[in-house]
Amino acid sequence: MSQVAQRRASPRVWVDGVAIGGDAPVVVQSMTNTDTADITGTTKQVYELAQAGSELVRITVNTSEAAAAVPHIRRRLDALGCKVPLIGDFHYNGHRLLTEYPECAQALAKYRINPGNVGKNRKGEDQFAMMIGVAIQYGKPVRIGVNWGSLDQDVVVRMMDENSRLAQPKDVRELTREALIVSALESAKRAEELGLPHDRIVLSCKVSEVQDLIAVYQELAGRCDYALHLGLTEAGMGSKGIVASTAALAVLLQQGIGDTIRVSLTPAPGGARTEEVVVAQEILQTMGLRAFAPMVTACPGCGRTTSTVFQELAQDIQGYLRAQMPVWREQYSGVEEMTVAVMGCIVNGPGESKMANIGISLPGTGETPSAPVYVDGEKTVTLRGEHIAAEFQRIVDDYVVRKYRAKAPD
Repeated sequence: MSQVAQRRASPRVWVDGVAIGGDAPVVVQSMTNTDTADITGTTKQVYELAQAGSELVRITVNTSEAAAAVPHIRRRLDALGCKVPLIGDFHYNGHRLLTEYPECAQALAKYRINPGNVGKNRKGEDQFAMMIGVAIQYGKPVRIGVNWGSLDQDVVVRMMDENSRLAQPKDVRELTREALIVSALESAKRAEELGLPHDRIVLSCKVSEVQDLIAVYQELAGRCDYALHLGLTEAGMGSKGIVASTAALAVLLQQGIGDTIRVSLTPAPGGARTEEVVVAQEILQTMGLRAFAPMVTACPGCGRTTSTVFQELAQDIQGYLRAQMPVWREQYSGVEEMTVAVMGCIVNGPGESKMANIGISLPGTGETPSAPVYVDGEKTVTLRGEHIAAEFQRIVDDYVVRKYRAKAPD
């Protein structure tokens, strides 16, 4: 099996104690979908995302009311003991909001600037320079985030003119990819010329198609050493969004490209925003790049497993492990690396159970109604009856307490 390539070298960018790039682990981030002016609602969602494991959370700062709300949100999160860094997402009027609301500029840990949505205002003022100036003033890092849905038109027009004079002009798709890269690199160079340090810049070039994302980032990674943020923009809903994001990010991460990721899922109506955090974590964990929560191995089921007991138990255990992680993470070292197997019949059940830290092999159709449990490869007990799920959960709890070293209190 091929190994993940060594991460490309990049300077570490520090975001309120969270390191992006260098030899730091790939960082998971997410974004709220609340109105930031709603202080209570935004605080609640940021807290939920952080509890789910998001290490950076981006919020929209698009109005005066939103900018005024940011320091209040920061204080409320601090009062809850939630130190997750907040990233301000700015478009069009970011220069004004950052200069008119200094408390907002100070409360944010990082600014995201889309060079396609800034430029010169009616007075001829350089809005990009104004935003970079604020970042320098407060010592904040910046993500220069280019998006192919909002490309800098000055760059596009210039490159189209240059392309038209070539003996073999590039097609529109190839030209668009190149424009993304050029916009990002030229903006980063400009930011450095204005005085923003090299190690306070993160770049992203987001598109919504898998092959385009892979091609753009492979080229971008070869042309610079800035820390890179990966994400398939407008990935979509449900399985489509999950599969597309996984397909794109996994290829790049396997090649050592990417320092921080976001999975931009469209949530189902009423669905949890935290799903995007879980998917991002599981991409990294299943690739062996990081560990966030105990993983459950479960068989898909077949004609030997007409009972739904193992499916229900696997679902219950996975949900329980994730629900416990905010507590376990604070109390025990290494618990996120635990593996649990919930298997449905005798064919692969015992073998998979022995390979996990804790495994249970439930009876398939026609098999003896008993469920052997294996702990670190050794059979320890056989469960029977109506309370198998509760008894197995207690075994998991006991294992965590016994196996993983308790952390010293702060």
